[in-house]
Amino acid sequence: MYTKQELLDLYDKPLKELIEMSHKVTGENFDNNVEACSIISAKTGACNENCKYCAQSKHNHAEIEAHPLLDVETVKKAALSAKENGATRFCIVTSGRVPTGKDFEKILEMIRAVAAIPGLHCCASLGLLSEDQIKQIKEAGVERYNHNINTSKNYHKNICTTHNFEDRVNTVKMIEKHGIEACCGVIIGMGESREDRVDMAMSLRELNPKTVPINFLNPIKGTPLEGYEDKIDEEEILKTICIFRLALPHSMLRYAGGRTCRLSKEHQKLGIVAGINSLLVGNYLTTTGSKSEEDKKMLESLDMVMT
Repeated sequence: MYTKQELLDLYDKPLKELIEMSHKVTGENFDNNVEACSIISAKTGACNENCKYCAQSKHNHAEIEAHPLLDVETVKKAALSAKENGATRFCIVTSGRVPTGKDFEKILEMIRAVAAIPGLHCCASLGLLSEDQIKQIKEAGVERYNHNINTSKNYHKNICTTHNFEDRVNTVKMIEKHGIEACCGVIIGMGESREDRVDMAMSLRELNPKTVPINFLNPIKGTPLEGYEDKIDEEEILKTICIFRLALPHSMLRYAGGRTCRLSKEHQKLGIVAGINSLLVGNYLTTTGSKSEEDKKMLESLDMVMT
């Protein structure tokens, strides 16, 4: 198990050597299957949290199409479409700190509808749920819950002040306590240091999530981070993927938001060679993602299979 200093020192190695190291670890723990997950923004915008990267925050000024909670049938149709496009997991995502009242009851209906689709696993990302709400979503059919730490404990105050790092960590721990798999990841490229990225990996190692989504900041106009295109380059992204794989040998690493705008096709392939073995396919919450057929072709070129 690598120490913090050892992980930091890895950044100084040539990229080719790092990829060889992380590829070896991936091969020791996983086969050539790549998990495919799709999401729907079941409620978009009007969020009271002040996360600087997010287009959905009321504190920011991004031009997005906000909408209240969708109806159950719309979500079910989107889940069926995702399955047809190759996804085996479907995640219901809502904006805001936590759903309450009738909205939460409606979300439980959505979960039941998606969980009833044969061959499709239901996931959710609904914010800082209470313990009672966690019990209810599990009973309704949620198998995996996404709640990212986003950044390091030290850097969190630079990204959000309406909730703290511990709020996020405690939510993940409570999810795992009740037998729901944790999907917990990060956003890189928000101005954090290499030490912050290693601290993220160390925090995730303690939480031991099933899946680790790695998002790359897509600097959206109207957010405080809109001018952050140059905060991280492709080589630094790939080195970070390698370091996360070495720090988290048993967790699936998922390409999530930002990969299509921050990484070329060839660099995306190198990330998969290094240890990415899960993909977020289709569009993201407020930005455009990848086409399923393109991802399948990319994986086939690497002798990988989308499952």
